[in-house]
Amino acid sequence: MEPEPSIPSDSSLWGQISKFTTMATAAYKNRPIPYWILLVLGIIAMLVAFPASSILSRVYYENGGQSKWIISWVAVAGWPLIALILFPTYIVSRTFPTYLSLKLGISYVVLGFLSAADNLMYAYAYAYLPASTASLVASSSLVFSALFGYFLVKNKVNASIINSVFVITAALTIIALDSSSDRYDNISDREYIMGFIWDVLGSALHGLIFALSELVFVRLLGRRSFIVVLEQQIMVSLFAFVFTTIGVIVSGDFQRMGSEATTFKGGRGAYYLVLIWGAITFQLGVLGATAVVFLASTVLAGVLNAVRTPITSIAAVILLHDPMSGFKILSLVITFWGFGSYIYGNSMDEKSP
Repeated sequence: MEPEPSIPSDSSLWGQISKFTTMATAAYKNRPIPYWILLVLGIIAMLVAFPASSILSRVYYENGGQSKWIISWVAVAGWPLIALILFPTYIVSRTFPTYLSLKLGISYVVLGFLSAADNLMYAYAYAYLPASTASLVASSSLVFSALFGYFLVKNKVNASIINSVFVITAALTIIALDSSSDRYDNISDREYIMGFIWDVLGSALHGLIFALSELVFVRLLGRRSFIVVLEQQIMVSLFAFVFTTIGVIVSGDFQRMGSEATTFKGGRGAYYLVLIWGAITFQLGVLGATAVVFLASTVLAGVLNAVRTPITSIAAVILLHDPMSGFKILSLVITFWGFGSYIYGNSMDEKSP
């Protein structure tokens, strides 16, 4: 066994850098190369695919798309991609699928229905709000995850997590008060307000889904592995796809896709490319998040969620020419502060016995 590397005790800046370098080198040596490749791919997927999915949703509406059902359907239409990852994993790991009990099946149906409703709410948000604003408001899901996690799963809540709740709420208030600076000309005041409300409600529902998913692991599955997480994601996405498909057909939006593609700026090819890549990028983001949580920790996943919020906002400003007022920049900084406080609080809980 190799002796553990000594860690410098120097409190200076150079000493701290040397300490971090030593710890990083030790961590690298303790893990095989395939581990780091998969982790890096997961991080890239989260930081690229999720923002790309959000941008594509806004591109759909900016270029003539009208349907909220179609965008919510696209979010789950790519669920077979995860299945393509899962099935070979069974063979490689010589593992059988998890037994689907009645309670577990009902939980997947309920989570699928809630996920379908959540995607529909976010579709309304991206229809009426700039992508940069919608992503900032959606970051409030962290607040609801903390609240629902405390009441339903009995997760620990410390001062740092409580601070993050108030900080992110303050950031949302700033965006709400600055609504006149980034409203599109073709969006009425009522539509903008409804987009904001739907975004907050979608974030609340997202937090509830996250807590309920954790409850399923604790009470029904009793274990958390990469395969089990993928199984849950596939089943929930499958039922969400079923519910959303029913909504698309009943609303008549599925039948109108042909005419909508014809009037879409850029033509039919551009229309279907936006939808196809929207489905692919969303599922790649989900797969990346699953990999990061399993290979690293929920804290790292929280860090990446914090980072992808400004990435989405900056990308929306550059690619879609979203307005970026001083208040929105302030809200972005405060939101980042709230994320940092939440991540610090979680890391403290993980270290405590």
